[in-house]
Amino acid sequence: MTRTFRNFAAAALALAVTPAVFADAALILRADVQRYIDEQVATGRFNRPELEAVFANVESKPGIITALDKPSTSRPWHQFRGSFVNDRLVAAGAAFWRDNETLLQRAEATYGVPPEIIAAIVGIETRYGQNMGSFRVVDALATVGFDYPRRAEFFRNELTEFLLLAKEERRDPMGFVGSYAGAMGMPQFMPSSFRKWAVDFDGDGHRDIWGNSADVIGSVANYFKIHGWMAGDDVLVPAQAAPGPQVDRLIADKFNLHYTVGELKRMGIVPQAPVRDEVKAVLVPLETSPGVTEYWLGLNNFYVITRYNKSTLYAKAAQELAGRIREAKYAADGGVARAGQ
Repeated sequence: MTRTFRNFAAAALALAVTPAVFADAALILRADVQRYIDEQVATGRFNRPELEAVFANVESKPGIITALDKPSTSRPWHQFRGSFVNDRLVAAGAAFWRDNETLLQRAEATYGVPPEIIAAIVGIETRYGQNMGSFRVVDALATVGFDYPRRAEFFRNELTEFLLLAKEERRDPMGFVGSYAGAMGMPQFMPSSFRKWAVDFDGDGHRDIWGNSADVIGSVANYFKIHGWMAGDDVLVPAQAAPGPQVDRLIADKFNLHYTVGELKRMGIVPQAPVRDEVKAVLVPLETSPGVTEYWLGLNNFYVITRYNKSTLYAKAAQELAGRIREAKYAADGGVARAGQ
């Protein structure tokens, strides 16, 4: 799935003035690449010829380093929202739901995740498969794993996970295409996420998140269930908060469910919709126009969405897009709502 990384500018500059680092013919001869091959062969999971065959064909992509330095989530909400909550995605999401209604119903019955949330995630990630990336996954992971020290450990681990994935799926590792960060398929799973949470939802023996809607839907739903999605619960509720040092501290802790609603109330945070005091929540600020901030309480399901993409803007966009997709789908169906909603 999509991840946000900052402060890549210094690395990009350094790489720009040392183009020899990206000489593809020299990659397999580099000491760090040889150490990586040695380490993987020592685990017994790979043999040297197969890894050398991969690295002899890897192409480093210096532009990836620059691209990772420009996360879209650095924008304020009023600029971010229109890219992910718009009429085009709402219409496409409702169509995705109609085209896959039986699968989405089965996923909800199996995992407890509603169709609109699954549809919203796939829409935000890849526009329902229209933009799954154009980089070979092995190139993307190797580029950052070997040429950006700050994130090397994470990306080398993902590279290993990817090579294991290719063996498990019995596919050529050079044939996988994804994003510049190595995220794959319609839901943009990183290789480690694929290996842990992708599912073969149609039982054909393969986990295909590139072109198989069943596996895409089942995999997203499984990811959410494993990370604690609570069926029927809200994602966010509006709140009132007075700016100050305490609010600033709460906002800085926005990715952790450390406080109950009751505790937040005692800190002066007032929910503007019914929510139980014992429920845990995080305070979420959204700049709705320049200099104007709205506050929300992100509940457990909000926290779960931030496990998929660690961005409060992403999570709010997913919640809002899901709601609009649901409205559009029900309007097209004559306004018939699902039972219990």
